[in-house]
Amino acid sequence: MEKNLAEHSGSFARKADDDAGNVTYSPVPESDNKVDAKMDTDDTEETTNSDNVVGENEPKKNEEKEEGEEEKKENEEEAVEAQPESPPPNLEKVSEEIDQFLVTLENSNNSKGKTTLEIPKFLVAFLDLLEQKITKYDSGEAKWADSLEEDSLFLEAVNRVSNLMKHFTEYYNSHREEEQEDQENVKGKTEFMLNGLCAIQQRAMSFLEEDFRSIIEESRNPNKSDPKGKQPVAEGSESETPTETAMDFPGFGEETVTNLRKIAREMIAGGYDSECYQVYAVSRRHAFEDGLYRVLGYEKLSIDEVQRMPWETLEREIPTWINTWKECLAVWFPGERRLAEEVFTTEADAAAASLYGNLLGNVSIQLVNFAESVALTKRAGEKLFKLLDMFETLRDAVPSMENLFPEDVAWEVKTETTSAKCRLGEAAVLIFCDLENSIKSETGKTPVAGGAVHPLTRYIMNYLRLACEYKDTLEEVFKEHSKMERADSTSRPRYEGEENKNKIEAQKDNVSPFAAQLMRVMELLDSNLEGKAKLYKEVALSCIFMMNNGRYIVQKIKGSAEIYEVMGETWCRKRSTELRTYHKNYQVEAWSKILSFLSPKGLTENGKVQKPVLKERFKSFNAAFEEIHKTQSAWVVSDEQLQSELRVSISALVIPAYRSFLGRFSQYLDPGRQTEKYIKYQAEDVETYIDELFDGNPHGRR
Repeated sequence: MEKNLAEHSGSFARKADDDAGNVTYSPVPESDNKVDAKMDTDDTEETTNSDNVVGENEPKKNEEKEEGEEEKKENEEEAVEAQPESPPPNLEKVSEEIDQFLVTLENSNNSKGKTTLEIPKFLVAFLDLLEQKITKYDSGEAKWADSLEEDSLFLEAVNRVSNLMKHFTEYYNSHREEEQEDQENVKGKTEFMLNGLCAIQQRAMSFLEEDFRSIIEESRNPNKSDPKGKQPVAEGSESETPTETAMDFPGFGEETVTNLRKIAREMIAGGYDSECYQVYAVSRRHAFEDGLYRVLGYEKLSIDEVQRMPWETLEREIPTWINTWKECLAVWFPGERRLAEEVFTTEADAAAASLYGNLLGNVSIQLVNFAESVALTKRAGEKLFKLLDMFETLRDAVPSMENLFPEDVAWEVKTETTSAKCRLGEAAVLIFCDLENSIKSETGKTPVAGGAVHPLTRYIMNYLRLACEYKDTLEEVFKEHSKMERADSTSRPRYEGEENKNKIEAQKDNVSPFAAQLMRVMELLDSNLEGKAKLYKEVALSCIFMMNNGRYIVQKIKGSAEIYEVMGETWCRKRSTELRTYHKNYQVEAWSKILSFLSPKGLTENGKVQKPVLKERFKSFNAAFEEIHKTQSAWVVSDEQLQSELRVSISALVIPAYRSFLGRFSQYLDPGRQTEKYIKYQAEDVETYIDELFDGNPHGRR
């Protein structure tokens, strides 16, 4: 193609010379032309005189002719030697003449009278020099950015070509109404002139387009991270991911931006704006997406890929996605907008806004689609917290979009982002409400050994504690979900069950939907635990089970300011009262019988102690205490405070009664063998054995 353009340009130069009625542009000065003219006159006169002499001696004429030619040749050589060499034409000098010609051409266009178009020789020379310049760049003889002066001269020359095309076109249009003969003359000259200018311009713009692309793709900051070598982003460690900063993104230095701006200006001025915008848009899109992958570790995933991905893998991608959003909003998007505005700073704002707006909009929608895909995955309790993290990320992103994107793009991205946020919120609400099903579906008939805390209690309370760390966010998503549900009367929120409808209606003015759902979960858990307590054969052990689970619940609530704020002090006091009731019931069920053996009632008859009855009392106490020790030392109370409270209360109940009984009636037994047989434990021994209760290790009989 370049060869054809060069041939076209060459033919154009020759035709232009013919049209101008001139010989090829040459630096030979005017004095040389005068000498040649004089020589031609002398030769003519000499020839005429010789023709008038008829019949002269022919050898003499030939001799004189040869002498004249010899003399003419000598004169020509002397004239050339006497004339100093003129410097060859250069682009800078010819450009000055082009500028003057442009002024003349513009004045001609503005003139209403009849004008004659003359194509000067220096215009041909200008195009020839510009073509040589392009050839040097194409061949590598000259390199862009090696010389700012040469590059500026080239860009100015390209600008002159654009102006020439503009003015020649205007000239043609302004002289259309002239007479037919003049019109054809104008048309022939301008069309051929425009064809030549177009050929040179196309070649120049092709070079500028490639150079523009090269600068964008090669000058940006190459980052160091290996995409496949990236470490998985740990939870809560987003800030440790290697990121660009506002200082080095998008990685173009001031000189590079200046070069891009100059090239863009000339391409747009020459009517090649669409090519310039296309190169910029494609190059920046590839660079931006490549940067997201190499620097931030974000890999674009389709909806199908997300749906098929195991949760363990997808869970590791979510922190990377969150960090990518935050970095884009804080650094990458502002940097991309700044670059577009600086490169196209002299052009219409709409061009730069469209370029960076489309890029940032596409990237944003790509990130939003990931969130939508995650929201559509199968619901599971362990996904709640990641979904809430994503919800918060999108929620916090929306306000900043007004200042980052053009108005039309901002509206679209905000709409899509809000939609994805709502989907995440809805999924979070449904997952949280699925806790009800988790509790209801736990219908195991095997009691927990030793009355320990049930796994369901641990799971629900730890889940609620973590969930309440997102209390404000959950309040928000539940309120949004409630609004949607009220707008759609065909579906009520799952936390408004039929059995609790009246209660929720009564509380809705004072209790948020999330708090109501949380209390609903606690009520279901209580009911479930009461049912499991009935699985124990010993009432005392069922009391231990309820104390264990109740204490665990209270401690978890008091240990979390967020969940405590939701449940409230009144609820905690009520639960503490219930625990004391279970404690008293345990004492009655476990120790009332053994305490009856220590009662003086029924030991005396007519004021006299009945020794057989006394012996039976000691014997029964020993057997009952050993059984309790054996059984209840295998029971489990993992909360140290509750364990201590139980042991202290038992000791306070049993030790004084035993010590009093022993002190009052041991004297009625014969010392020695009888005493050893019936009095097996001293008060201190009983206290020691009580301290072995509830540690989950049956000690058996001592």
